[in-house]
Parts: sequence; C-alpha cells; structure tokens
Amino acid sequence: MTTMDRPTDLPADHDGGDHGHHDGPYLQSRGSLLADVLNWATTVDHKKIGVMYLFAVLFMFFLGGAAALAVRAELMEPVRETVTTLADGTTVTETTGQLFNFGQRNETTGEMEYPAALGNNVYNRLFTLHGAIMVFMFIVPSIPASLGNFFLPIMIGAKDVAFPRLNLLSWYIYLFGSIFGVMSILLGGVDTGWTFYTPYSTTTDAEHLRVVFMVLAAFILGFSSILTGLNFVVTVHKLRAPGMGWFDMPLMIWALYATSIIQVLATPVIGITLLLLIFERVFHVGIFDPGMGGDPVLYMHFFWFYSHPVVYVMILPAMGIISELLSVHSRKPIFGYKAIAFSSLGIAAVSFLVWGHHMFTSMGEVASVLFSGLTFLVAIPTAVKVFNWIATLYKGSIAINTPMLYALAFLFLFSIGGLTGLPLGALATDLHLHDSYYVVAHFHYVMMGGTVIAMVGGIHHWWPKMFGKMYNEMWGMIGCVIVFVGFNVTFLTQFILGTQGMPRRYASYVDEFQLLHIISTVGSWLLLLGFLIHLFNFIYSLIAGPKAPPNPWGGLTLEWEAESPPVEHNFHHEPVVRHGPYDYEDVVPPHCSAEDYPLPPKPAPAAEPTVMK
Repeated sequence: MTTMDRPTDLPADHDGGDHGHHDGPYLQSRGSLLADVLNWATTVDHKKIGVMYLFAVLFMFFLGGAAALAVRAELMEPVRETVTTLADGTTVTETTGQLFNFGQRNETTGEMEYPAALGNNVYNRLFTLHGAIMVFMFIVPSIPASLGNFFLPIMIGAKDVAFPRLNLLSWYIYLFGSIFGVMSILLGGVDTGWTFYTPYSTTTDAEHLRVVFMVLAAFILGFSSILTGLNFVVTVHKLRAPGMGWFDMPLMIWALYATSIIQVLATPVIGITLLLLIFERVFHVGIFDPGMGGDPVLYMHFFWFYSHPVVYVMILPAMGIISELLSVHSRKPIFGYKAIAFSSLGIAAVSFLVWGHHMFTSMGEVASVLFSGLTFLVAIPTAVKVFNWIATLYKGSIAINTPMLYALAFLFLFSIGGLTGLPLGALATDLHLHDSYYVVAHFHYVMMGGTVIAMVGGIHHWWPKMFGKMYNEMWGMIGCVIVFVGFNVTFLTQFILGTQGMPRRYASYVDEFQLLHIISTVGSWLLLLGFLIHLFNFIYSLIAGPKAPPNPWGGLTLEWEAESPPVEHNFHHEPVVRHGPYDYEDVVPPHCSAEDYPLPPKPAPAAEPTVMK
C-alpha cells in the first residue's frame, strides 16, 4: 500500500514536517519515574493514549470476568430446601446449594433470613456488575479506543489524530466515568440488570445512590465514546497520507470509520435517556415509572434505539481486525475489497432500524412484523463479509500462528452467533426463546466469540509493533486452543438450556438442568485458564521477549513501514502511497526480502495470432 519514499518535490533535508529526524521510540523513558508518569498523564500522543486505554479495558475485562465466574459458580447447584424437625417439635427450613443466597426461613413470618453481609439479591448484583462492566467499560471502548487509537493514524500515514487534546480528554472522561461505576460497586452494587430497565432502576435501593452512580457512569462514558468517534471521522477525512484515496485505505480503517459514525449519532440518545432516568429517580417525576404516570416501554424504545446500534460499535471494529488478519496471514489480496468496505457502512445504516426486535413481546403485531423483516436485512451485509473472508482464504498461503488461529476461531464462532440470531428475529420462534438462556448464548457468541476473540487476535497481531517485543508463539497458540474449547463448552450448552426452557437471570432452576450448568461452569474455568496463559505470555514478552523486527508478518499496510515500536511521530518522513493495501501478489512487504516473500510468477502475455498468407 505504501512506501516510505519522500515526495520528489521536497528538498533532501526536509522531513515532511514530522520532526522526524530526532524522534525516538514513543516508549522511550524521560529519565525518572516522576517524569515518565507526568509525561504519560499529560501526553497527546495517540499511541500512549491507546496503550493506556488497552490496559484499562483489559483490567475491566478481568474484573467483569471475575463477576461472571462468580455467577457461574453460583449456578453449579440448584437451590434445595431441607426441612428439619427438632426435638421440641419445631421445624427449621434450610436453603442450600447456593454460594451467596443461603439462609434460613423464619417460621413465624415465612420470610428467608440471610447473613447480614450477603443480601438476598447478591446474585442479581453480580450479573448486573458483569453486564454493566463488560458493555459500558470494556467492550464498547475496547477496540476503537485501544487498538483504534494506536493504529488508525499510523495506518493512514498521519502523525496523530485530528484533535490530540480532545483524545486525551476522552481518556480522562473514561476514567472519570469508570470511577462512578467503581463507587457503585464499593457501595454494594446494583441489581437492576445492565439494561437499567424501569421501574427496577427507579424504585430499587431507593435509600441509596448506588443505582444513580452506575447510571451516571454509563452517562459519562458516553461522552468519551462520542469524542473518540468524532476524532476518528475527522482524522480519516483530513489526515490521510498523500496518494491515499478512500479505496486505498485498509479495511480496518473503514470499520473504525463506520463505527465512529454510529458512536456520534447513537450515543446522545442513550445519554439523554439515562439523564431522564436519573432525573426521575432523584426528583420523582413520572417519565418511565408507571406508578408515577410514566411508561416503561418508552424507556425500552430509547434504550434499544441506542443499544442495538452499539452492538455494531462492538462488532464492526472486530470485523476490521479480521480483514487484516486473514489477508496478512494467508498472503492473499482481500477478496471483494469494496464489498467489505461498503458493507461496513451498510451495517452502520441498517443498525438504526432494527432495535424493535428486542421488544417483540411488548409491541403490536404490525410493528413486530416490520422489525422482524428489518432484522433479517442486517444479515445481508454481514454475510457479504463472511463469504468474502472465506474466499480470501481460498488457495492462500496460510500461516499457522496465533493471530490466524484467532481469525479462524472468529469465523466459526461469529457464524454460529449470527445464524442463531435468525430464530430470535423470527416472531414465531422468538416468543418461545425470549428471555431464555438461548439469548444469553447467542449474545455471547456474537460479542465474545466475535469482538473479544477478534480483539485478542488483533493484540497478538500488533503486539510486536506496539511494544517492540515478540511473544512466545507456542504458548499463544496453546492459549488460543484452550480459549476456543472453553468458550464452546461454556456457551454451546446454554443453547440447549435455552431451548429446554431455562430462563436467563435466574439464580435457581430445576434439578434437570444441573448437568448442563456444571458443564457450562467448567467451560468458564477453561476460558479463565486460556486468558491467563495469554496474560502471562504478554508479561513475559515485555520483560524478556526477543526484539521484534519492523515487519514480522509481512504486512503491506502503513504501520509495518514504521519501526517497532514506532517513533514518537510515527514516521521519520511522511509516507507516500504507491500501491494498494493488500497487493501481496505484486509487492514485496517492507523490511522483508524477496527470498522470504517471493512473488507469484506472472502469467506470460498471450502471443499474437499468426496470420497465414
């Protein structure tokens, strides 16, 4: 796609305005710990902000994952009540089988009594904690704010994003919003569910500010998302390298661009909705609470008008990563470049029209049929991507490494997630599967099997570029296999649970479901093991990993022109685009030899037909 040639009309001592001759690696120390801390705290370098976002969202991932592991541990055994008759003839009813909700029933009042430290709704607080952290503090900012922040400017040949200070502000807004979420947790958590459905969110814990803090956290985090999206849109429009047209951009950039449009347009809706929720809770004005003349269905419409587009904020960047991984690690030009690029914009457009499929049970027949049809429409641009990715692999020189394994895992898991969404889009089947574990499994196959799997693959792909160190490839692949197996063991069983009638969000269940719950919980332990392997592999890489070459995978996009790790302003000289992003059949990758990456032989030109005289 690019070369590092300086423009021919510049004098030899001109550096393209990049301050490049004296740039050192962006990770270079300032001399003292205090100086380094101050430098990172006040930096406007998009790479440092991306790294800070990366570590922050990974921390949130493990925090939300810990809550999920607690939920799965809770579900290992169903609730059982044992009635014991004492010597004096009185009976005592004991509840067993739960880690958090154990207690005794008061025979006088008939109410369950629990230890003071463990409330009756600890389970509800745990899965609310898991959902709120994973959605608002991890998965929404995960790829755009971390990998996107780091690589978007480099991949288009820019020194930085269009508004560097605004970028730093978005980081501090993210921290500020996360603080409110942590305060809510420290005060005891909330049991409203991550959707904050009314009237739960307006009536529960009325004497506490826990719900207000958590809702306020989501409200503040929305501003971070808007600023990041706005920054990316302007950067893509204004700061592309000389010679880079719209169809010279990597597909990762197209995905981030479409994502940014959704962030800018959809996020204000949820911001206003959450503000109204806080206003109703604090000032007791009837907006959503039916007890005060409000309409809870109105909240559902507002919430899902944002929350279904935000599903594509979560998955579109993952699709961009997969486009890069499959092309680079199969040594093939991407099949159907323009189709994949336009499908990203198509998904962004259709995403605003399908929110109603979350509400089939609360809408009329005409609206339900309409939204059902629109739901199936969004499958078209998604399928375009999947078919083109598979076509890209056809006759490719596929490298078996950790990034490619994650890309293949994504294709498998995301396809299951997409196909299992079809019964939820069809009215006849959704009415039976609604609010069952089938929905939980489908959601996780899309979000975790899609976004998280792609993100982990992307981190492995770009880790050498970000930190200038290689990780252990064998342990990377072992971790990937364990994550893949653990994921399917965890969530494939939940499809079966859902079709058999197991409702989601319930802390208890009938004995017939216990075996499947045990299997699912064991799968969650495998997931933990796989991610811990990756974590220790990355830590070891930073400490003692071998130095990474500038282009370990043989990529053609601009980031592989830069050093590993990149210098402070990305490039020593302004790059100029001279070929396409995936021209693997025509161009030897930068910093690579023709012996290592031989070009395929060109077909001989057709001979001129001879004319008989």
